[in-house]
Amino acid sequence: MAVQRKHLVRDFNHFITCYVCKGYLIKPTTVTECLHTFCKSCIVQHFEDSNDCPKCGIQVHETNPLEMLRLDNTLEEIIFKLVPGLREKEQQQEIEFWRKNKSKENGEDESPKSKRQRMDDEEEEDGDQDYHRSDPQIAICLDCLRNNGQSGENIVKGLMKKFIRCSTRVTVGTIKKFLSLKLKLPSSYELDVLCNGEIMGKDHTMEFIYMTRWRLRGENSYPMVLEYRPRIDFG
Repeated sequence: MAVQRKHLVRDFNHFITCYVCKGYLIKPTTVTECLHTFCKSCIVQHFEDSNDCPKCGIQVHETNPLEMLRLDNTLEEIIFKLVPGLREKEQQQEIEFWRKNKSKENGEDESPKSKRQRMDDEEEEDGDQDYHRSDPQIAICLDCLRNNGQSGENIVKGLMKKFIRCSTRVTVGTIKKFLSLKLKLPSSYELDVLCNGEIMGKDHTMEFIYMTRWRLRGENSYPMVLEYRPRIDFG
């Protein structure tokens, strides 16, 4: 009768630990260019300073390596099954993190539960109550337009990372909110979002703009370029 061999967790450590932090992979994220996997937070932080894979050194992307990342939910479930208590430990640490970093401006408790509720409320205000995770995605370059002579343009320094990836169903109104938050614009300022020099309506989706303003005008380059400029809202 064959004896069944027992395997210890450490026998699999080479496959389930992060090359960067040396700990167990948390939210395992794979670089599609070379198929090396890291903790999501580790690889995102690494790409703040470098476009190369931290393990093999290959250039992942010339401008936006974040586009080449994919979450590996299957591997995450395998790790949680292999390492007893890891899931519960991570959930508790996340709760503690949000508890310690709750909003100082309004005193709200930004725990995962309250944060999700706040995001749900914001999405509902936009008439868009899901997160479009399964939608087709589009890459966009957000450029600051500075040569228009508009009042207020000097307060905008431009985004540190101007390339984003989002659902094709995202509207210009949502892009405006994203830019206002990232640029920390005063409430008295409004943003115009333009494509090929034409101001886009707040209800235009990225798919609509791509099909009617970008592709049909002979722009075959990728990503799609949107420009933004600030102006004082006198309303």
